Amino acid sequence: MVSKMSDSSNSDLHEEPESFVIEKQAQRRIFKIIVIGDSNVGKTCLTYRFCSSKFPDKTEATIGVDFRERTVNVEGEQIKLQLWDTAGQERFRKSMVQHYYRNVHAIVFVYDVTKMSSFENMPGWIGECDQHNLNRDIPRILVGNKCDEKDKIAVNTNLAQKFADSYNMPLFETSAKDDEKANHVDAIFMTLAHKLKNAKPMMPPYLTNHSRNFNTVQLGDSLQKRGLERARAEERNDSCSC
Repeated sequence: MVSKMSDSSNSDLHEEPESFVIEKQAQRRIFKIIVIGDSNVGKTCLTYRFCSSKFPDKTEATIGVDFRERTVNVEGEQIKLQLWDTAGQERFRKSMVQHYYRNVHAIVFVYDVTKMSSFENMPGWIGECDQHNLNRDIPRILVGNKCDEKDKIAVNTNLAQKFADSYNMPLFETSAKDDEKANHVDAIFMTLAHKLKNAKPMMPPYLTNHSRNFNTVQLGDSLQKRGLERARAEERNDSCSC
């Protein structure tokens, strides 16, 4: 399902594709934000909450890519945010992965605070972005979702914050389901919108190695795990009673 705000059009725009980075009539810039993480961490619910201001009545596993967009006002400028939510399961992602990582302006990494494995897989998702040539200067945010399930929380804030700090990312803990935390969801994407407003236009990354097989990305590379290991080590040191 696509949540799309209507934009007026005229004959000057008739022959131009909808995905044009600049809409001539309103001089509106469009930014592509990808939402990444394991299956069932709530990626679709987060994008739906932001674009529709409510929790979806029914959710199913994403097959391929879900696409939504919302136009926001940032310091007097109308900016359109395109949110790309991909399937977390590898078998659904293979055919879409190259298109998904093309012309990205910002990244939202999502884990489930009640499921430690989804947090432990974060270095792998970061590594996949690196392997698809997404520059570390691209704005990134780490999001712990489902924090309304307080009795089931497995990933504490201290551990998540240390991991986020190791990658120079802000951390947001929220719940797409809880109406009282809806402002937190808005804050995630509005934080990116403010960062992107001052960003220079990005050119599509030119991949010189066309023979590279992007369908065999090795998640969990030892280099990418260092941030998680460092966060765990710091947490152990903080809790030491000696």
